[in-house]
Amino acid sequence: MTVVSVSMPQELLDRLDEFSEDHGYTGRSEVIREASRNLLGEFEDKKLEGRELMGVVTVVFDYDTTSVEEKMMRLRHDHEETVVSNFHSHVGGHHCMELFILEGDLEEISTFVGKIRATKDTLTVDYSVLPVDDFGPLADV
Repeated sequence: MTVVSVSMPQELLDRLDEFSEDHGYTGRSEVIREASRNLLGEFEDKKLEGRELMGVVTVVFDYDTTSVEEKMMRLRHDHEETVVSNFHSHVGGHHCMELFILEGDLEEISTFVGKIRATKDTLTVDYSVLPVDDFGPLADV
């Protein structure tokens, strides 16, 4: 196997090591490999290809120390054909939450989520994707 070097905050490394130990992994490399496979595979679901999808993306960041809010606004405008709604809220003392509602195909949504995830200084990024045509009879109600 090839050896790679990864930079991360000490707190994240500590959490990674604790997770590895608590869940019976042989070490942090095994956790990183599994997480990488999961991340790379999450939008490769063949059941979602060729379908109209909706998605929800939640981003949390520290308002005082970053320019994430400005970057989120730029991404919203760059992907206005996919982002159908956006909500901003203050949470806790110094944090903000951006909530994006998306509509589009797998490539459009995965591109947007990837750019959100690649934004420096986000604390968490969470999302879900659901085929719009999965509602069956409810679609007519």
